[in-house]
Amino acid sequence: MTADPPVDADVDEGTPLTARAESDAALARRAQILATEHWGLLAARGTAQSEVLTRITIYLTLVSAGLVTIGLLSQATRFGGWFAGAALAILGFLALVGLMTLTRVFNVAEEDLMYVVAMNRLRGAYADLDPAVERYFLSAVADDLPGMERTYSFLRRRSFSHLFGSSAMLIIVVNACVVGLFVGGCVATGGADIGWAIAAGVLMGVIVVVGFALYGQWTFQTAWRNHRPLRRTTETASDAAAAVDTAL
Repeated sequence: MTADPPVDADVDEGTPLTARAESDAALARRAQILATEHWGLLAARGTAQSEVLTRITIYLTLVSAGLVTIGLLSQATRFGGWFAGAALAILGFLALVGLMTLTRVFNVAEEDLMYVVAMNRLRGAYADLDPAVERYFLSAVADDLPGMERTYSFLRRRSFSHLFGSSAMLIIVVNACVVGLFVGGCVATGGADIGWAIAAGVLMGVIVVVGFALYGQWTFQTAWRNHRPLRRTTETASDAAAAVDTAL
């Protein structure tokens, strides 16, 4: 993959940076400014990832502690008396915290996308300053959709495994189970047959999975509709041949 030169004339003044008559000091100053911005984006990305991983850890710890507490309450009350109310309160609390955590996971995923796109654009600026360095970048220099995909996965195209094994999918599944247990418990407490309670819990769990999957797709598509790439990726003949060989 190669990248077309910047397409926004207002930004690049219609001429690559290397084609302008500028002193080495001016180019060095521009490179320093770009590097400072790059480090700032890296720091912000690392902070966001660390924060969301902490939130995920807290949530999973709460789920584990909540289920253990429900087990202890069942032994103490022999599933009678105030057990149902206490169990539903715990599950309701866990479901609420899970929804908050899941929302934050999706927000950070969107932030991470923005950081990656921004750093792709900065690499394009580096390539303008010194075109010889572009061939050494494994990450993309184009800030369009193919450039984003290349930065996220250097050596092969992203597949279903990336989505299936993601932290977002883990939290979706865990929270779907918690919400399903809560809804099923409410139905059973209301006097319905256990079969109806299980069906209601499974249905609600499926709704949570599908709902958040659609929400994630909507946020991704909305983000790209609001973005105007400065550079666009173009596929060379060698890239096309490599793609055919991979498919075969």
